[in-house]
Amino acid sequence: MRVIGLMSGTSYDGIEAAAAELELSGDTVRMRPLGRLSHPYSDELRTQIAAALPPAATTTEAICVLDTGIGQAFAEAGVRALAELCDGDADLVVSHGQTMHHWVEDGTVRGTLQLGQPAWIAEATGLPVVADLRSRDVAAGGQGAPLVALFDALLLGGLPGVPAALNLGGIANITVVAPGVDPLAFDTGPANALLDAAARHFSGGAEEYDRDGRGAAAGQVNPELLRRLLDEPYYRLPGPKSTGKELFHLPYLLAALADAPTPDPQDVLATLTRLTAVTVAGACRDHGVTRLVVSGGGAHNPTLMRMIADELPGVELSSSDDLGIASDAKEALAFALLGYLTVHALPGTLRSGTGARHASVLGSITPGRQPLRLPAPASTAPRRLLIAGRPAVPPVAG
Repeated sequence: MRVIGLMSGTSYDGIEAAAAELELSGDTVRMRPLGRLSHPYSDELRTQIAAALPPAATTTEAICVLDTGIGQAFAEAGVRALAELCDGDADLVVSHGQTMHHWVEDGTVRGTLQLGQPAWIAEATGLPVVADLRSRDVAAGGQGAPLVALFDALLLGGLPGVPAALNLGGIANITVVAPGVDPLAFDTGPANALLDAAARHFSGGAEEYDRDGRGAAAGQVNPELLRRLLDEPYYRLPGPKSTGKELFHLPYLLAALADAPTPDPQDVLATLTRLTAVTVAGACRDHGVTRLVVSGGGAHNPTLMRMIADELPGVELSSSDDLGIASDAKEALAFALLGYLTVHALPGTLRSGTGARHASVLGSITPGRQPLRLPAPASTAPRRLLIAGRPAVPPVAG
């Protein structure tokens, strides 16, 4: 089956599309990536998203406009992926949508909202669409995040030591695959969320992020500000746990700066970059990680990567590219796999990854132009992921 995955993260800069051929045989999934592309949001849509994100108030009209606008943008990305990555021939689209709110109370996720009406994607591509993948896990008592845990566990399975996958988006999430125990996944805290907010704030909107980490590299860490930021109770919660821009936003940063004034914007960027490195490293040390496989936009920030390496001496840092999965495509490919499992009636979650009562078949399906014909339900959940061109490794234990 040829599947297109569409993903937009908490940085809301656009849509990553990736396509892959997937085949399930027994407990093994074979994946042949077909490529990736980036489809930027329009300036108008990005402005509308920013205006509706917490802690801002919004209206049902604004949410309706966004659901349509984001859905149309995802449809454009799907059409491009179908033509440019699949030569016009695919079987399924899987859309993550754009997270607008992740409702957490006292560590429990009460609900999660991803916008981007899948009907626009189905209409534009003619293909069936799996969407709204997080809600079922939340209904089952899970965090609804990070949903990449199953993909990560399959990808890292068989690697020596205690490998972990780290994705550095707006929020950083990690999946630890230690031998003999169930994989554990959780959000470690902000990766780019506060950095991007600071860059926009101090530049008056001229800069969307700290390009190549240059601002942080030119600054000095303010120990007082770092201590103030590390006082955040979220970091002391056990996993599974999840967070988002409902917590880590510009007013949150400005409150910290009021308590620990830091006049030089470059020092603020340096401190925020160190915050991400310290919280990621703390999670790795807590679980004995020996190898960290990094993906996401933050992986392109050399200052952040250097700080993570500084905090984790003796831990091997590498890219998901080394395992056959392009760093910028990993989450889109992960969601492609989750949607593929959905249409085969297989769960896409790990209880240990989200804390749910049970693993769930994820998402809802919007039919394409043709009558909806699903594959016969599969009887065996995958325990092994084989990437075309990557040497085979033993199956995941359990």
